[in-house]
Amino acid sequence: MTIRKLAMPWAAAGDRTYCLPTSFLLTLALGEAPDNIPALFDVRGGHARAVDSIDGGPLDRIIKRFAGNARIARVHSARASMHLRGQRHARYDALEQTTGMARSFLVQVAPGTAIGNLVQELAQLSQVTSASPNYVCVSPCELKVAGAVDVGWAPHLMVRAPEALAHEPGDNAVLLGLIDSGVVPDHPELAGRLRAGLDTVNLSDDGVSPGVRLLGEHLNYDSNPRDQFVGHGMACAGIMCGLGIQLAPGLAGESQIIPLRALAAAQLPGRANPVGLGAISDLDAAVKLAVDLGAKIINMSFGTDDSALSPDSPKPHADVVKYALEHGCILVAASGNNGQWTRYWPAAHPSVIAVGAVGEDRLPTSFSTRGEHVALCAPGERILSTGLTGYQNVTGTSFAAPFAAAACALLVARGARRAMPVDAACAIKLLTESCQPFGARAGEGCGAGILDAAAALVALDTMIDRMRDGEDTEDG
Repeated sequence: MTIRKLAMPWAAAGDRTYCLPTSFLLTLALGEAPDNIPALFDVRGGHARAVDSIDGGPLDRIIKRFAGNARIARVHSARASMHLRGQRHARYDALEQTTGMARSFLVQVAPGTAIGNLVQELAQLSQVTSASPNYVCVSPCELKVAGAVDVGWAPHLMVRAPEALAHEPGDNAVLLGLIDSGVVPDHPELAGRLRAGLDTVNLSDDGVSPGVRLLGEHLNYDSNPRDQFVGHGMACAGIMCGLGIQLAPGLAGESQIIPLRALAAAQLPGRANPVGLGAISDLDAAVKLAVDLGAKIINMSFGTDDSALSPDSPKPHADVVKYALEHGCILVAASGNNGQWTRYWPAAHPSVIAVGAVGEDRLPTSFSTRGEHVALCAPGERILSTGLTGYQNVTGTSFAAPFAAAACALLVARGARRAMPVDAACAIKLLTESCQPFGARAGEGCGAGILDAAAALVALDTMIDRMRDGEDTEDG
């Protein structure tokens, strides 16, 4: 999920995760963010111009010393002014201020800037909460060639999807945010299951390392989340919301997807298939937009390996994860694909449901990243799902996470049907306490077991019944 083989002379010592050579992220302390800096959404849409100064003082002097001129914009738009072109930086609410959404900036600098040294210098200032390179993660998927799709095994049976959907068919008012490489809106398996989406990809050809070739549209924010090259998001979408034409029906039932394209399509050296390439700034912007558009569950099949970050680097996605959780969202993330005991962000953040992968043998796969933060596992090997055209087989924890996200959608729908809200803490408890056992001893760091969507729904009903019985007893 990370790029480690490209040379990065601009990065800090100890950084082995690829970061962009012409931008970095800056979060200022409460009360320190100037009001006049526009939102990136307006800048990329041509409705505002990035500014070249932040404070007229120490911040600007340090940036000038290391980088010369800079262009600065806010990463996030204000929830209350998303409809105001050119004014999307106005009217941030208290939560956007306290979680850092209103105080996060993307600073674009000239090629050759020593970004690692620059962010280390900025981080020493009292008015700076965090300064970080703009790291990039990769979401790969292993595809079989067209025409050789293998129907394979039945992972939906492993997670007891038919029983779950018979118990709770889902609700089209329950929205799943899909932060990924985009979707194919006219795929027949997803007819009627996709809400309007957005594209937050903001990468320039001269802003990536030599050897990385960007494919298709990759610069302008817009309302077209179409994926033309990768298929990663399509595989996740089919697992969650496929209609069941030539697949098992998606586990999320009647729930609908808000597709957010935050992973650009890219060709990397030594890789035959295009991959999804996502800058932290683009991914964070997409997560916040999903929250603001009403997503109750967000699937995040991407990640950055903690062991590959410099020791002083802030943990990616921390602020936007807090923002989403404060809004009552349930966050689900892939644990990672390196097969080691380590942490990937955002999966390792508290209250994020980190999902590892099992194979047909009901054992954790060799590639599934392990750790104490992993909540549970779901099928993630040779999964048949939707592709850019037709269908594809995919492998990775990226495709285990959507099973858990879909199960959360059913829990939310069931809770609403019975007038009981389901939040992240409740969802984690229900999923982990209802897990099926692994096929044999799985070792440490693989979570509570294998997802059992039907048992989780029964557990929710039991919890509600016991609460109601207790209320009736007290009333009596």
